Amino acid sequence: MRSISSSIVIAAALALSACSNPSGMGWGSGGAGGIGGAASSDPTSAAYFQETVGDRVLFAVDESTLSDTARATLEAQAQWLMSNPEYEAVIEGHADEQGTREYNLALGARRASAVQEFLVARGVSPARLKTVSYGKERPIEICSVEACYAKNRRAVTVVTAGLGS
Repeated sequence: MRSISSSIVIAAALALSACSNPSGMGWGSGGAGGIGGAASSDPTSAAYFQETVGDRVLFAVDESTLSDTARATLEAQAQWLMSNPEYEAVIEGHADEQGTREYNLALGARRASAVQEFLVARGVSPARLKTVSYGKERPIEICSVEACYAKNRRAVTVVTAGLGS
């Protein structure tokens, strides 16, 4: 009985220590899956794209229209993608937790498509871009206040080395 209690205490302590370091599992804050650190100084790296160029744009409530701030970020993304043709990208559309699953999947798809259309209009080959909608299924913030909702209304451009590289 005593060893079971000790095991539970140790497991709880380990779980809590992992919670205090959000990147302790090697996951980054975005869709790039833990890319970071020294590689971000290489302007041709995916980490540089994520950290310096910017991998996400935010949207207003129930909108898929690009703001001026979003367009500025996407201009930089388009330039980076044009300069680094060995990369492909998946554009993830996301929504906040308000609304139905179906509505938010459709809204996420419209947001991802808006980003894709912008990048294609700036010269990025559509063959290098794919879209996916996660709707409200992958929030980066979980709470029922506007500050959290605003972070979840986003499109994230995740770059990966293309199959031909």
